[in-house]
Amino acid sequence: MNYLALDASTEACSVALEVNGKVFSRYELCPQSHSLHLLPMIDAVLKEANVKLAELDGLIFGQGPGSFTGVRIGVGVAQGLAFSANLSVVGVSSLQAMAQIAYMKHGQKHVIAAIDARMAEVYNGYYTLDEHDVMQAQQAEAVTPPEKLAEHLSSVVTTPFYAVGTGWDAYSEKLSENLGEQLLALRTNEASPEILFPTAEAMLAIGKVKLEQGQGVSAEEAQPVYVRDTVSWKKLPGK
Repeated sequence: MNYLALDASTEACSVALEVNGKVFSRYELCPQSHSLHLLPMIDAVLKEANVKLAELDGLIFGQGPGSFTGVRIGVGVAQGLAFSANLSVVGVSSLQAMAQIAYMKHGQKHVIAAIDARMAEVYNGYYTLDEHDVMQAQQAEAVTPPEKLAEHLSSVVTTPFYAVGTGWDAYSEKLSENLGEQLLALRTNEASPEILFPTAEAMLAIGKVKLEQGQGVSAEEAQPVYVRDTVSWKKLPGK
């Protein structure tokens, strides 16, 4: 089965194409310019693999959480491509994808992912490995203030974990002060996380399992997942 994965949910923009068991990929850090890079990257991997979109069996997209604009760009491109080639689609969490990278690169099976969500909050989730070698969330993904992360995760995190995502650097002081002795003692990588952003390759590993399990949907059913449903803007004093 041949699949294309794409992601624009964070500062990173990436695509990955699997054809006959071989993976072709592109990855670039390009904040606020995903709309300029995503389609050319897709075109590049299709040409490199010498395959046409219509010859694929499914499409995988980064559904968020992350940048509102980036998530919408990724979903929109996925829908357009899927409509044109009549492909089933499936969304993959950006948090789950980072946990998957930790397993793929380092064999980590217990991961807390935290992305800087701005507004003094982090998107977060806790993931462990299932029987299909896919990292699965152990409770619903959430957006919380960093000082509330320990309270939110303490009931599910009971074993040493690996930390991934930009949230650990953005709020390192608050997390260090408020993780509590239990979670601080369980964190295995005390330095800044090596894995900061999701990749389409990790989404490919997750998404193809979902597609093969029959979880694919039609293009019009492709939906973003924001986690934070509303955004409140506070007017600055004197403005």
